[in-house]
Amino acid sequence: MSFSFLCRSCGQTHTGMPSFGADAPWLLEQMAPAEREARCQRDSDACIVDEAHCFVRATIDIPVHGVDEPFSWGVWVSLSGDSFDAWDACFHEARRAHIGPFFGWLSTQLPVYPDTLNLKTRVHLRDDGMRPAIELEPTDHPLAVEQRDGISVARVAELYARLVHGG
Repeated sequence: MSFSFLCRSCGQTHTGMPSFGADAPWLLEQMAPAEREARCQRDSDACIVDEAHCFVRATIDIPVHGVDEPFSWGVWVSLSGDSFDAWDACFHEARRAHIGPFFGWLSTQLPVYPDTLNLKTRVHLRDDGMRPAIELEPTDHPLAVEQRDGISVARVAELYARLVHGG
């Protein structure tokens, strides 16, 4: 049986675990399009700005109480040059979970939380082409608490309503 929830904003039952994310690191989102073109190298999994600032795309998985599938945020994290090189060297390998983890800074502002930019993270590579998993530093930040403790199905519905319907 697949996951479903009732959206209080639109009254519809939605099927499948929703996920939300950022298309680019926060730094890139602050640039004008022409500036992005001149300063950035980017694909769907990595971004380098000014040949110095390295970012990789990853997920923050939030356990949902009573459900096998997590709620996922698609995010970007910055890595040091050495960590990025290690990530890049094994990116196309089927087995890479044994490499790392790497320290990173969260480089995505998630709209339903207090400031998420520059939260400390550990970037865990995963096998079989899956994007890296982000482990947030265990602080009292609401996002870190939700990752540690999990969320209810009602919280999933609330996040969906706020992000899709602005409610």
